[in-house]
Amino acid sequence: VASIVASHFAPEWVLNIKETGQVWLVDYTDPSNPGIKMIEAERFLHDGGWDSTKRYFLVAANARNKVAVIDAKEKKLVALVDTGGIKPHPGRGANWVDPEFGPVWATGHIGDSVVSVIGTDPVNHPEHAWKVVRKINSLSSGNLFIKTHPNSKWVWL
Repeated sequence: VASIVASHFAPEWVLNIKETGQVWLVDYTDPSNPGIKMIEAERFLHDGGWDSTKRYFLVAANARNKVAVIDAKEKKLVALVDTGGIKPHPGRGANWVDPEFGPVWATGHIGDSVVSVIGTDPVNHPEHAWKVVRKINSLSSGNLFIKTHPNSKWVWL
């Protein structure tokens, strides 16, 4: 398991089953008999985090240079995004509101200096949702984590 987070829509854990390429939604309502919904995503899943609404879980398939987007409310895969970088590694990722593209989520990459910014608003910005809307070259040769805060004008890699 590469990461475990709690769903905001149901009594479930969201687990990335790394080598299988599956995201499992584990219903823990009955601890003696947990229910598991297996969602096919992309192999070699690693870190991931929530979009700003906490509905969509974005997880890096770093050996495939993609990010899988899981809808925790509808319990399904909604997109596989080619990040345009080598080995995405977001930690939990970073969310902010882009002045042109609306709400976005970003990941850095282990293998190069690209920061990929993905649109995350299928309601108000559907033309940008689940697409890389910006690729930013950082000053580093790669990174492991990306962070920001709603009150900050900075994104840290």
